[in-house]
Amino acid sequence: MTDRPDPPRQDEEPPLFEFELDPPLEPQIAGRFQDLAPRLITAIFLFAIGGVAILLGGIWFSALISVCVGLMLWELATMVQTGPKRARLMAVVGGGLLFAANLIPVGFALPVLMLVPMTAIAFIRNHRRIMVAFSMAMVLAGLSLTQHLTQFGLVWMIWLISVVVMSDVAGYFAGRMLGGPKFWPRISPKKTWSGTIAGWVGAGLVGLIWTIWQDSGWETIGISVALAMMAQMGDIAESAVKRRVGVKDSSNLLPGHGGLFDRFDALLGAALMLLVIESVSEFPPIPGVG
Repeated sequence: MTDRPDPPRQDEEPPLFEFELDPPLEPQIAGRFQDLAPRLITAIFLFAIGGVAILLGGIWFSALISVCVGLMLWELATMVQTGPKRARLMAVVGGGLLFAANLIPVGFALPVLMLVPMTAIAFIRNHRRIMVAFSMAMVLAGLSLTQHLTQFGLVWMIWLISVVVMSDVAGYFAGRMLGGPKFWPRISPKKTWSGTIAGWVGAGLVGLIWTIWQDSGWETIGISVALAMMAQMGDIAESAVKRRVGVKDSSNLLPGHGGLFDRFDALLGAALMLLVIESVSEFPPIPGVG
C-alpha cells in the first residue's frame, strides 16, 4: 500500500502577500552588452591600422582612406543588388579616383571625384539615386579627411576621431542603460533619445578638452557637438538605406560591426560637416599660424 499525499486542508488561508520576483538584473545587463566583446576586438584592430596610417600620414593615410571608401562603395553597390561586376567597378573607380585626387590640387581633384557619381549614373540601375548621392558623399568625405590631416595635423585629426568615437560610445552605453523614447523607431529601432543626447554631451566634453589644451576658443565645444549631430545623421542615413533595401548589415567584413559602412557611417557624416566648417571659417587653427 503506497502512501498518498495528504489532501489540502480546506481551512488553510492563502498567504497575505505574494511576490513575483523580477528576473535577475545581471542577465539583463549581460544581454544588453552581449555584442560588446567582438565590437571591442574589431575596434582595437581598426584603431591599430588607422593609428599607424595617421602617424605615417601622406600617401599612406591617403591609401588607407581610398581603400576604405572603395570597400564602402562595393558594400553599397552590393546592398542595392547591382551585381558583382558593377559593385567591383564602383569600388575600383571610387577608390582609385579618390587616391588620384589626393595627389593633385583641390581645384582639379573635385571634377575627378565627380566622375564617381557619374559612373553610378552610367552603370547602376537599381536604386540609382541612392548610389549617386552616397557615392558623392563618400568620396567628398574621404577628401575631407585627407585634407584635414594634411592642413591641420595630428592633434586635430585626433580631435575629430575622438568626437565621433566619444559620441558613439556615450550613446551606446547610455542608450542601453537608460533606454527611454526612441529617436527614430521606423529607421533605427535601437536608437534612443537618451543615447543621442549622451552622444552630444560626450562630444562637448571632447570639445572642452581641446578648448583648454589648444586654446582654440569656446566655439570648439559647439563645433564638436555639431559634428556629433552630423555623425548621428550619417548613422541614420545608412540605417535608412539598409531598411530600404532590406538588409541588416552592409557586409560581414568586420565581426561585431557588420561592414565598413556600418562602422564608418558616422565618421563620413562628421567629415562632410567638417568640410563645410573648414570652408566657411578659420577653424581649426592652422598650426604655427596666428
